[in-house]
Amino acid sequence: MAGVSTKDIKNRIKSMESTKQITKAMEMVAASKLRRAQNRVLASRPYFEILYATVNDIVDCTRDLESPYLTKREGNRVLYVVIAGDRGLAGGYNSNILKLAQAQMAGKDATVLPIGKKAVDFFRAREVPLLTQQYQEAGEISIGDCFSIAKSLSSAYLDGQYDEIHVAYTNFVSVLSQTPATLRLLPLLREQTSAAPKESDLLYEPSNQEVFARIVPEYLGGILYGALCESQAAEHAARRTAMDSATSNAEDMIADLSLRFNRARQAAITQEITEIVAGAEA
Repeated sequence: MAGVSTKDIKNRIKSMESTKQITKAMEMVAASKLRRAQNRVLASRPYFEILYATVNDIVDCTRDLESPYLTKREGNRVLYVVIAGDRGLAGGYNSNILKLAQAQMAGKDATVLPIGKKAVDFFRAREVPLLTQQYQEAGEISIGDCFSIAKSLSSAYLDGQYDEIHVAYTNFVSVLSQTPATLRLLPLLREQTSAAPKESDLLYEPSNQEVFARIVPEYLGGILYGALCESQAAEHAARRTAMDSATSNAEDMIADLSLRFNRARQAAITQEITEIVAGAEA
């Protein structure tokens, strides 16, 4: 910063201090929201696990079960439910999941149901067909919205509008680790095995097939809600980490600018003393 006056350096220090206050406040807000999001993740898992176990129990106990939800189709029409954030300043959270979804959609007749403003803006700018744009605020989506989405997706799949349905979300591993991932919702392909069907301790009325047809939309709703909770927890964790890093960088810059300010002020004082001594000798 040669040639920069002490006043300019002082102004930059004040600017960095203001930035530090903002990033510190955002870090604290993200940490508070992260705790609530983690509780939602833990609370949502038992419901999903029970539905998952029930679906697997019906499939394993009924080898001759016939359902459109279990039939693999040869078409190329794919729907992706992509969950991203409403705002930026979260490190690579948004870009990672959006790039993963875009890469997996390459070469397919893909339609996107975006959740979150960043997802809407990303795919709209690339002219990807959007099923709807009504879920631009991911933070405002309730569990009821997730089940409504799941029912509409199930109906569209049964009507033959799509051959596969996937969800792209960010898996919350820990506060320091978030992994973008995709999960196929439909069809539900059972594992190929030659073993005889196992006996279940449960009796499903009126029939296994009827219960299976009714439970699949609920199962999908549970997956979507769980994916939304995981993504929101990952977003808050990524934002907290990014703001903590920004705060540390601001502190480093303030320390460096303070050192430069002191050196510049010392040089100015030395120059003034030199000029005074030279004037006195003259």
